[in-house]
Amino acid sequence: MTELTRHYQVIQKPVITEKATDGTIARNAYTFRVPRDANKVQIREAVESLFDVKVTSVNTLQVKGKWRRRGRNLGRTQEWKKAMVVLGEGQTIDVL
Repeated sequence: MTELTRHYQVIQKPVITEKATDGTIARNAYTFRVPRDANKVQIREAVESLFDVKVTSVNTLQVKGKWRRRGRNLGRTQEWKKAMVVLGEGQTIDVL
């Protein structure tokens, strides 16, 4: 597996929500969905390599699954990991 393929597996997709967009405007932070076993060093390397930017800090959190009901069936949504990446001054990522 090449290094570029590994980076694409770490950064699964951007999180485009109102709260994530506010973080981008307020402190130049971009939010991504990442694998649950990815650590901050892997996330930093992947973002710097894929988007050619300088990462200042990486914050991660585990998003717990929510209980959902479909008719009489009850289940949970998938648990996942969120990474908020703060970039250096004046750098941006074209997410869309």
